[in-house]
This record gives sequence, C-alpha cells and structure tokens, in this order.
Amino acid sequence: MSARQTILDWCNQTLQTDLYKDYAPNGLQIEGREEIRKIVTAVTASRAAAAYAVEQGADMLLVHHGLFWKSEPVTITGWKKDRIATLLAYGINMAGYHLPLDAHPVLGNNAQLAARMDWTTEYRFGEQNLLNAGRLKTPQTLAQLCAGLQNRLGRTPVAVGGEGRVIERIVWCTGGAQGFFQTAIDEGADAYITGEISEAQYHLANETGVAFIGAGHHATERYGIQALGTALAQEFNIETVFFDEQNPA
Repeated sequence: MSARQTILDWCNQTLQTDLYKDYAPNGLQIEGREEIRKIVTAVTASRAAAAYAVEQGADMLLVHHGLFWKSEPVTITGWKKDRIATLLAYGINMAGYHLPLDAHPVLGNNAQLAARMDWTTEYRFGEQNLLNAGRLKTPQTLAQLCAGLQNRLGRTPVAVGGEGRVIERIVWCTGGAQGFFQTAIDEGADAYITGEISEAQYHLANETGVAFIGAGHHATERYGIQALGTALAQEFNIETVFFDEQNPA
C-alpha cells in the first residue's frame, strides 16, 4: 500500500512531465482513495477499462489516453459522464500520461515498441523529441518488416509506398503521428512506422518512395503503460494488472 501522491510524484518525476507541452493533462484526472493497493493499467480510460478496474478492486486506473483533451467540449455529459461516474462511485483514481509516456527513453511507447521489434535506436528528434530514428539490424523488404510487426503486435499493418526498396534506416513514432511523415522523409528514412494513416500519407509514400506503415494506434501503444505499471510494482511493491481492450484501430 502506498499513498496516491507518492505514486504520482514518482511518475511525474520519472516521466519528466514538466518538459512537455501537451494537449491533455498529465497526472491525476479523477480523484479517488488516498491509499493505493492495486493499479489497473490500460491504453485508454474507456468505460470497459473503468468497469475492469471495479471488477479487480483497483484503487487506480492508470492510462495513456485520459478523459480530458483540449479539443473536446468541457461539459461532463453522455459517455464521459458514464465513465467518470463509475470511477467516482467506487473511489477509483484515474491518472493519465500522454506525451511524456510516448517519449520516455526506457518506459515510453517508442522505446518499448523498439524493444519488442528488436530495432536499434540511434537518437530521438523532432517535435518534443517524439520521433525515434534507427536502423534494422538486418535490412528487410517492406513485406518482411510488415510481417514482423504483424507477428509481434497481432494486427495486420497498412503499408503504402516503398515497393522494391531495401529498408534499413527507419523512423517511428507510436499512435496518431502520421503528420510527422514528412519529417521522417527529410531525415532520410527508408520507412516510417506509426499507428495511423490518413489520406495524405498515401500520396507522399507513393511519390517519394519512402514506405509508410500504419501498425495500429492501440497496437503500437500497448507497451508503454505496461512498462510504467511494472516499474511502479517494483518501486512500491504494489499489484498492477493490464487491461487490453483489443481495439483494432
């Protein structure tokens, strides 16, 4: 058992939340019990994740995608009210870490994806150091790279461009980072891997010859929050369990 604020302070310091200009609040978003015995981790603070936290008797739901975003209405109605009501009714804290969890060099989504794919990270760069650049240990075709992603992430990636190109130098950023494709092209990537693809990336990939791979927003961001939960379990000797909703997007 540990105090809520002690856990939050450790997360804030470890993830260096003050360094990031984010469009979501990082840290505590819904206040519950002060003492934490069990934490449920999840990619998103969905209704299903909140219900699972209740089922598990958790004191905290720790997520990557929280409940409050600058682009959304501030009213607490409908689906948002339902999620919050569940957490409040059972005294469950909800804390979220967005960009700081993407970028952390060890616990972050980018670092954890690279570890699972056995990619070598050379450096971080771009907006708020959110992009990672590196090389494949063995050059691959686009089909081979996609097959590896599908095997490890359990989701068939969307791939465009890069036909016939030998892929060695890669840039990646998990989640909804399709807007950084031009930055990856400018950096000399043979392929750019992220979670989602939008209409414009199809044309850029075909016209530049640089491969674009959308490997799934949820699929690429399952691992940072699990790593954070594992680190908290080790640091505070508390139980953590991961809820995976199998979101295909």
